[in-house]
Amino acid sequence: MADNALGRFLRARREATPPPDRHRRRTPGLRRGELADRAGISVEYLTRLERGTDRSPSGQVLTSLAEALDLTADERVHLYRLIKADQTCAPPAPSPLRPTVLKMLEALEPTAACVLNATSDVLASTERFRQISGLDDEPNLVRFAFSTEAKALYPDWPQIANDRAASLRAAADLGDHAATALAFELSITAGAPFTTRYEAASSLPPTTGTERWGPRLLAFETLLLPGDTEYRLIAYFSQH
Repeated sequence: MADNALGRFLRARREATPPPDRHRRRTPGLRRGELADRAGISVEYLTRLERGTDRSPSGQVLTSLAEALDLTADERVHLYRLIKADQTCAPPAPSPLRPTVLKMLEALEPTAACVLNATSDVLASTERFRQISGLDDEPNLVRFAFSTEAKALYPDWPQIANDRAASLRAAADLGDHAATALAFELSITAGAPFTTRYEAASSLPPTTGTERWGPRLLAFETLLLPGDTEYRLIAYFSQH
């Protein structure tokens, strides 16, 4: 598991959880003792989990922490996968896109749609997506999001940048080496606008919602494609 990803995720979610008294505090979210009480574990054990000195919590502990942190269904799956990533020696080789996936993209024309891998490389897309996405010769959504062109294209650039950075962080935390390499690249080429968002990512990016690309308001839906690789199809629909 990359860089104590489990501990970082638990701490980020703890600090993002509103405290019971709602009073102003010097530190955000729940204190360790408050989360430990909610989850029925000791403060010492929670400290070990957050610091990465214990990376093998039981299923019962994970369930208790998920309940105490009020994790969404997607976040619970992500928590489980963080544990599994720590036990995996090497990721499987990426698989080529199945012909049926390419046929599905053809059937979606003239809808803007694309297929991405875990690092948000665009593996295939519809003609409409290529027309309005602004990517041109840039094949990666995260790298594009931190370009000058993206800031001009996205009226709500700060939120889109947050979501793209969170997506990359989630992939890196699951041990995706390409995601880790891209994060290192962007920490240099994009600097603080990327690194502050990447380090602060405390939740998974949305799989449905809206984004504004130039004058267009687009609703999007994400479908995870079955198989051994982390491929997902995103379709964007114009809102009138």
